[in-house]
Amino acid sequence: MKTNDVILQTVTTVTVFIILTFAAYLFFAGHHDPGGGFIGGLMIASALILLYLAFDIELIHKGLPFDYKLLMGVGMALSLLTGIGAIVLQHPFLSHTFEYVDFPFFGEIELATSVLFELGVTLAVVGATLTIILSISEDV
Repeated sequence: MKTNDVILQTVTTVTVFIILTFAAYLFFAGHHDPGGGFIGGLMIASALILLYLAFDIELIHKGLPFDYKLLMGVGMALSLLTGIGAIVLQHPFLSHTFEYVDFPFFGEIELATSVLFELGVTLAVVGATLTIILSISEDV
């Protein structure tokens, strides 16, 4: 007998949007305030896990056709390359720099290399968390 999960699925669609918006805030606030790649990645992973719980796994795999092991590797490589880039430029490992750029309609925005590092951490955390959770769920 198939259960009727209309309420769960409706609430999930709204909640996932809220969680992903908060994850984006945590990610972009991370290089100035507490937060950043790790907690942003955990929030993204929690939103995706909520989708997996509310909807069918095959349906989510069709909508998000990611190999989470590959996503984890790309994130780790991006974080490592950010650190190695500093060595190539004759700076200590994981030294970060920033520049203020004037964009039309947005004004002056700070572009920092720490955002690339945090993006790598985010991808690694999302990939690792979802790989673990989905492999545990396949055992049932």
